[in-house]
Amino acid sequence: MGHRKRHAPKRGSLAYLPRGRAAHPVGKIKTWPSWIGPPTLLGFAGYKAGMTHVVLIEDHEHSPFYGQERVMAVTVLDTPPLFVCGMRTYESTPYGLSVIGESWFSDLNSDLSRVFPLPKDYNTSVTLNMLKESIETTAEVRAIVHTQPILSGVTRRKPHLFEVKIGGGEGIQEQFDYANSILGKEIRATDILKNGQFVDTGSISIGKGFQGPVKRWGIRILQDKSRGTKRGVGAIGPWKPHHMFYTVPRAGQLGYHQRTDYNKRILKIGEDGDEITPPGGFIRYGIIRGDYMIIQGSITGHRKNLIKMRYAIRSPVNAPSEAPALSYIRR
Repeated sequence: MGHRKRHAPKRGSLAYLPRGRAAHPVGKIKTWPSWIGPPTLLGFAGYKAGMTHVVLIEDHEHSPFYGQERVMAVTVLDTPPLFVCGMRTYESTPYGLSVIGESWFSDLNSDLSRVFPLPKDYNTSVTLNMLKESIETTAEVRAIVHTQPILSGVTRRKPHLFEVKIGGGEGIQEQFDYANSILGKEIRATDILKNGQFVDTGSISIGKGFQGPVKRWGIRILQDKSRGTKRGVGAIGPWKPHHMFYTVPRAGQLGYHQRTDYNKRILKIGEDGDEITPPGGFIRYGIIRGDYMIIQGSITGHRKNLIKMRYAIRSPVNAPSEAPALSYIRR
């Protein structure tokens, strides 16, 4: 803006319009990366406990601080094991992926009845044989997993149910066999993720309600003698054309949007929550009792929100493959 003495561009990207409220309080993973290697789940999930800071040894060779200690802000996730309760196969059609069928584990957790009525006298082998018959037309295999919030610091019993794609292997048959091998088992973060790995996170941003254009877009407050209002735009558009452009800052919903954070580096995956939990627990979260994960930087979302992770879809090329050494973790 030329009338300002400092650089102050309009806050917010126009690529996210219209800025409406998210349809669901849990983020979505809409795209999965391609993975070359043994078959594995391409994602995980955990509850956001809070933030702290660590002192690490910089391991980027091109950094001016290479080999020196640096203080980094980190996010702590409570990552109890995921339970694989089912699997689902898809076929490719001109209109996208279409469901072929699904198979569920016969002995499901009773807490899952809070999500949907549990089937009675369910025969897993029958549904698995039906999926095997259509293996030639199968294009994608996904595992149906649910969280176990009772093992975390979240005060809820109802688990979150979602799908995770299975990637890798030499073909669909190997992915199908892997899904069958983990059916009815618990998957921990250490089984599919490692220290130093980059992941993408999907979550819902903190909601701030209905806000005006000053807070929503960062426009300038008008002078005192302005007519009508001071916290609005000077003009919403010209006489011609007789419509208002979408680029005009207007009031509306701020926050509570679906957002994806790319290339978040895992600094540490631990098994004992006492190593990271501060005295008295995390503020507005509580105590981490089991597995946890330390991720460099901030992650979109409020405390206790479910953060979904996937393998990085565009990971850095020259990034170190191992995690940096942590010399101090603030509790």
